[in-house]
Parts: sequence; structure tokens; C-alpha cells
Amino acid sequence: MALTACSIVVTVAAAARSTVPGTPEQPRLPALQADSLAARYAANHRFIARSERAARDMGDTGRAKVLGRLAREDRHFLSFSPRGDGQAVEVLGDLAHADRIAVVVPGSDTTVDTFDQLGTVYASLNGGARSLHAEMTKLQPDRKTAVVAWYGYPAPRTMSRDIVSTDRALDGGRRLAGLLGDLRTVNASASVSMLCHSYGSVVCATALRRMDAAAESSLADVVLYGSPGTGVRSRAELHTRVPVWAGRGATDWIAGVPHVSLDLLGEQVGFGTDPVTAAFGARIFPAGAGSHSDYLRPGGLALRNISLIALGRGTEVSHD
Repeated sequence: MALTACSIVVTVAAAARSTVPGTPEQPRLPALQADSLAARYAANHRFIARSERAARDMGDTGRAKVLGRLAREDRHFLSFSPRGDGQAVEVLGDLAHADRIAVVVPGSDTTVDTFDQLGTVYASLNGGARSLHAEMTKLQPDRKTAVVAWYGYPAPRTMSRDIVSTDRALDGGRRLAGLLGDLRTVNASASVSMLCHSYGSVVCATALRRMDAAAESSLADVVLYGSPGTGVRSRAELHTRVPVWAGRGATDWIAGVPHVSLDLLGEQVGFGTDPVTAAFGARIFPAGAGSHSDYLRPGGLALRNISLIALGRGTEVSHD
């Protein structure tokens, strides 16, 4: 009952925020291509700036402060929406000319408001993506890399029924598969890694089962970390040719989540086999002693190993 009440409060609050008069209309963006990236970034920058002014005019100082950070001139967004919990897809690096592209797919409690700050900075989507890009650059400064911080789906809240259901992942997986196709249009020569945290693992697994052969042809690796499961029983059920990696920090509470999957009145509840077990069949990488939010912590073993995989250097992954 308490979870249901909490879910209702969150839903009502988000709906109220998304329908406040004065919210700017979404701009018409140019098609996602290499030669349209600058125009797309500029259009989203203007839209975020207008959204910030609208939030201030409506007295939403908290959201206005968030949008002010997102509206900095040095930030580049492929897409953005301020409505409800929002949507934001940010690019770090030169997407059109990168040799390796890493797409960071977040888990629960990701919103526009937490995009830059969720507990520790590196636990936020933007903070983790920046840590990853910095580590990849440090490990191989001569390689052109880009990182996409992809908050492109309505992530569930931890204190809601959605957190144990695949419903949000079904929508998210469809959108993520579309992004992989778009990235191939922008840069067909780049190798792409999907880096999937927590509930984001379920989103990535759904995307794998939905993407077409052209989108998958650019995919080099899938990395699951802090994962509650993927919604399938084994790696084989993902029907992908690419390597699938899995890691878990020694103090990550997600280890205690029941690894079951049940069909309750036509709805799948739970996410099945633990990805770090032999039964699942993933390649295991050591993730150190960290907790659920520590995987992209600067200086950590998990960040180094995830970065090596994203660089195509999986054979160098540490084993201690």
C-alpha cells in the first residue's frame, strides 16, 4: 500500500509539472546526421535556455537551477525535454569522428533533476559519463572517443511498482535500439559499447532483442553492472553476437535482490538469472569493493575495467 501511494504521489507531481502553462514547445530538430549535429546541439541549447526562463517565471526555482547548468555553452544535447521527469541525451566528445562510442544507460531514479547530481557527482548520469570519458582518454589519449549519456526513457522510481516490472524497459529498449541506428547514421565506422547500470540492464537487454542487423553491426560490447537481471534466463536468449560482460561491486546491495521472473496477470515481474553467475553465461569483470553507485567512481577498479572494455581492450581487464 505504501509503495502504491508513493507511486501515485510521484505520478501526480510529474503530471502537474509537465502541464504547467508557459512550458516551451519542443523545437523541430534536424534529422540526426553527422553534418547536422552542430545545428541540433544549438537548437537544444536554445530550447533548454527557454525552458530555464519559463521555470523561473513559473516560480520553479529548483528546476530553473538545474536547467541553468544544462544550458551552459560547452554542453551538447542530442535531445531534451523538460516535461515531467524530463529527457536528456548528452554527448561528450566528437560523435561524428570518434573511433569508439560508449552509450551509458542509467537505472532508476534518473530524471532531468538528477541528471547532474545524484548523491555523489559520479553517481549521476552526467557525472559518471564524464568520469568514463576522462578515463578512456587517460588510458588511450591517441584514440578518438565519445560518450553518450542517454536518459532517453522514463526511468522507474526505486519506490514504485515499476521497479520490479519490465514495462519501462520495453519502452526504453525500443528507444535505445533506435538510438543505436541513429549513431550508425552519424558515424558508421565507430564501434559502440552499451554500458548498462542497474535497471538499465533490462533496458539494454530489451534493445538487443529489438534492434535490426544494421544497428547491431556497429555494436562491439554490452556491459552490465549493478544489474538486477535482464529479463531473460541466459545470455543466449539475448540473441546477440557481441560479447556481454557483467560485474558487481563487493558491497552492492543489488546482490540481495531475488533473481526470479514471474508472469502475474500477463505482466512480467522480476528479472530472472543473476548476470554474474555461470548460469547466465556473461564474461565476468572484477568491479572492486564498491557499492551500487560506485561503478564510475574516478580511480576505481570498475571504472578502469569498464573503460578498457569500451576501448576494445577487453583482454586487458584486471583480474584482482
